[in-house]
Amino acid sequence: MSAGRDVAAPAQTGLLEPPPHAATFASGERPGAAALGPAPAPEEFSVESPSRRAWRRLRRRKGAMVGLAVILLIGFVAVFAPLIAPYDPAQQSWAAVRKAPSLAYWMGTDEVGRDVLSRVVFGARASLLAGFISVAIAIAVGVPVGLLAGYAGGLVDGVISRMTDAMLACPFLILAIALAAFLGPSLTNAMIAIGVTATPIFVRLTRGQVLSVKSEDYVEAARAVGNPHWRIAARHILPNVMPALLVQATLTVATAIIAEASLSFLGLGQQPPAPSWGSMLNAAQRFLTQAPWMAIWPGLAIFVTVLSFNLLGDGLRDALDPRTK
Repeated sequence: MSAGRDVAAPAQTGLLEPPPHAATFASGERPGAAALGPAPAPEEFSVESPSRRAWRRLRRRKGAMVGLAVILLIGFVAVFAPLIAPYDPAQQSWAAVRKAPSLAYWMGTDEVGRDVLSRVVFGARASLLAGFISVAIAIAVGVPVGLLAGYAGGLVDGVISRMTDAMLACPFLILAIALAAFLGPSLTNAMIAIGVTATPIFVRLTRGQVLSVKSEDYVEAARAVGNPHWRIAARHILPNVMPALLVQATLTVATAIIAEASLSFLGLGQQPPAPSWGSMLNAAQRFLTQAPWMAIWPGLAIFVTVLSFNLLGDGLRDALDPRTK
């Protein structure tokens, strides 16, 4: 009997021993890990955020990066205009009337002896201010209205859409001129007129984006769990239409800068003696043969600024497109 116990004991002990790979499973390793190589580090599985992905895509587009650099440079010049401009933009000098570009006046002088470089530098403030504030007005009014029209549908959508179509039937610049003339000539009224004129663009764009997004599964799931309508619109729909709105806002800033220059050219925007690229072109039209530099530099400033915003907008369109790699 003792021999039987001696034989059975090792067998019982063997049943209680852990399997060969128990230590491997307990440590989180898989069998044959040495042959397959080390397990990947946790950071290799990290998901790239949408903002970082968009920035990575944008950096690949050289035109967009050039446009962004030029916009930042113009913004820097506009903010620090008093430190950059060599002269007072409103200071007149009858001894320097229509002087050609020289070391004293790098871009020449205008019809009353004011430094063109200083006026171009300070004119950047009016143009950028008009561009950004006008678009801010259009977004503040157009996005909520378009969101309401697309999400509510029915009669609300019909009324808002018909009013939007009526405003879009009028040419953009003609409507802006009419509103600016009604409000009165000033830079503030010009920005309001441009903002109101650009509002239908954002209403229609927001409505179309909402109609395509509100039927997605995640919106239906948010509705099924009992989220209120305002929360669904603000937390689930609006963030997913923002990329298209950002691209449109960038392109509309360029349009607003041209509109502000046009209104100032017609005397409905920035009022003299405050500098504006549009009003500088208005003053230069009488001296195109005697002093062409009076029109070249403000015209070139408008061209470069608008081109930069268009390049940035095109780059953002590609960078924010989910189909782009």
